Amino acid sequence: MARHLERVSDTSVGEGSDPRRPANGEGAKDREGQRPVGRHIGDLLVAQGLIAQRQLEEALAQQKRTNEKLGTILVRLGFIGEEQLVQILSSQYGVPIVRLSEMTVDPEIFRLVPAWVAKRYELIPVQRANGALTLAMADPINLSALDEVAFTTGLQVVAAIAPLSEIRKAIEQFYETSPSPMADLLTEVAAEVGELDVALRGEGERPIDAVELRASAERAPVVRFVDMILDDAIRRGASDIHLEPHQNGLCVRLRLDGILHEAMNVAKRLEPAITSRIKIMADLDIAERRLPQDGSIKFRYQSREIDLRVSVLPAIFGEGVSIRILDRETVKLDLTHLGFDPWSLEQLQTAVHSPYGIILITGPTGSGKTTTLYSAISTVNSGQINIMTVEDPVEYILKGVNQIQVNEEIGRTFAAVLRSFLRHDPDVILVGEMRDLETAQVAVRAALTGHLVLSTLHTNDCPSTIDRLLDMGIPSFLVSSSLRLILAQRLVRKVCTECRELYEVDEESLIPFGHIPQGRGKCTMYRGKGCQTCNLTGMKGRVAISEVMPITKELRERIMHHAPTVEIREVARRQGMKTLREAGLLKAIEGITTVAEVLRATAE
Repeated sequence: MARHLERVSDTSVGEGSDPRRPANGEGAKDREGQRPVGRHIGDLLVAQGLIAQRQLEEALAQQKRTNEKLGTILVRLGFIGEEQLVQILSSQYGVPIVRLSEMTVDPEIFRLVPAWVAKRYELIPVQRANGALTLAMADPINLSALDEVAFTTGLQVVAAIAPLSEIRKAIEQFYETSPSPMADLLTEVAAEVGELDVALRGEGERPIDAVELRASAERAPVVRFVDMILDDAIRRGASDIHLEPHQNGLCVRLRLDGILHEAMNVAKRLEPAITSRIKIMADLDIAERRLPQDGSIKFRYQSREIDLRVSVLPAIFGEGVSIRILDRETVKLDLTHLGFDPWSLEQLQTAVHSPYGIILITGPTGSGKTTTLYSAISTVNSGQINIMTVEDPVEYILKGVNQIQVNEEIGRTFAAVLRSFLRHDPDVILVGEMRDLETAQVAVRAALTGHLVLSTLHTNDCPSTIDRLLDMGIPSFLVSSSLRLILAQRLVRKVCTECRELYEVDEESLIPFGHIPQGRGKCTMYRGKGCQTCNLTGMKGRVAISEVMPITKELRERIMHHAPTVEIREVARRQGMKTLREAGLLKAIEGITTVAEVLRATAE
C-alpha cells in the first residue's frame, strides 16, 4: 500500500503512541514555544490573518444556533478554505495530514471499521502496522470516535487529519458499494430457519409448537439479527421500531425525527422466529399469539444500557411488535436547551418555582411532553424539597426523586397513588397524565393545599385545555384558582447542518401562514439538500416549538365566567403568548427548521 503522510512540525505517529491522543499527545509548539492547543481555533485564524474579527463573530453567532464545529462553519461561509482549516488544525493539535486522494488503501483495512462507525464519526482507516490503526479524521481530538474504533477493532488507534470532503467521498466509495452486513446476516438467518420453517408451517393446519418456536428464536443467526436491528436503530437515533406483519412479509420501520422510514422487508417465513426472539428478550409468553402483551428489555449498546419498551399486538397477518427506545444519554434535562424563546422560558421558570398550583403540558403522543416535565423537575430538584412522581411507565430514573409506577391490575392507579402522596409530605408532585375526573380532582385538591403539581393532558393548544378540564367535570372556579401555567408543544425536524443551503425570502410572504411581521425585510433561511448524514431527507434532529400561556388575573376572570376559547386565546396573545404556528415560523426564520415542516406540525 502506498503511504503519503505529510508530517507537520516535528510530530510523528509513534508505535507506542496512546491511541486516545493524536500524534505526540502534547501538540505542536508555535514559533514562540507556546502550545496553542488550548487556544480557540477562531483566535488562531484571526491572529494569522486568515479571517477578520468580524467574520469570526458572524461564525460564532451561527454556531450558537446550529452547534456546528466552528471550522465547518467558516469553510461553509467561504471565509477560509478546507485546506487552510486542515493545516491550522494539524499545527494546533500536532497530527499528520493524510492525502486520501493520493493513497491506495487495501480494502481489508476498510473492513476493520464497520460502516456505521465510519459514517457516524466521519473517519476512514488508512493504515495498519505493528498493532496500530491509523485513522483519517476531520476531528482528530474526538475521543469518543477513537475509543469506539479501539473497542471495535481491538487495535491501538492513531489519529491523522484529512479534509472532510475527502473523507466523505472515501466513505461513499467504499462503504456504500460494499455488501450490507444486515443483508448477509439475513441470508444466514434464512438458511438456519429454513428446515425448521417446514416443521412449523409444513402441515398447514398444525399450530406452531412453542418448543420448536423457542428453538428457532434462540439460533445464533436469529439472535444476532435481532440484536443488529436494535443496534442499528439506536445508532441512527430512532425513537421507535415497528415490526409490521403483512401478507407476504415482515416490514421493519424506524421512526427517525418523528417520521417513519422503512428499513427492510423480511421473508414471511422468518417472522415467527424474529418475533419470538423479541418476546424472549422481553420475558413474554411466546406461546400466546392471540392477546396483546407488554414487556421491557434492558439492551446493552456500547458501554451504556438502553431501556426498550415492547408491545406485541395480534393482527390479521401475524403479531405486530412496537419497541419504544428510551435512551437516557440522548435526553438533556435542561429547560434552557429545549428551544424556548426568552419570554416563554421566563414564564415557565417562574411557574416551576411557584410554591403551589398546576402546570399542564399538552400535546399529542410523541411531542416531547415527558422530556419537558422531567426538565422542569430537574430545575427544582435541589435536594431540599420532596419530589414525588406517579407515571405509566417510569421512563427515566431521576436521582433524588421518589418515582412510582402505575399498576392498574392491583389497584395502583393515578388517583390512588395521588391520595397516598398527600400523606407523605410532598412539595412537588408529577402526575404522568390526567386521564380521568378522579385523577384531576385529586390533583386540583393537592394544588389548592400548597403543592406544586405538574402533569400532561392531550389537547391541541393552551386555550382548548381550559375547555377540556371543564368538560372533565372540574368546576370553573377550581380551574381558575388552581392553574398556574399551560404549555402546548410540538416537535419539528431541524435542517441538516451537513447539507443545508441558504436562500432568501421576503418576510411579507410568510404572513399568509400566520407570521406576524417584525420589520425584518429579507429573511435568510435554510433548507437541506439531502445527504448520507440525514438519510437524504435534508432534516436531522428535532427541536420543540411551544405555546406558553401563564394564567394571569385577567384570564382567571375569563375562566370563571366560562369565556369562549377564542376570547381566552385573544387575551393570552395580547399578554405575550405566541401560538404554535408563530413560534414555529420564528424558528424557520432563525434557520433552525423549514416553513414546510412548521406547517406539517401545526394547524391554524
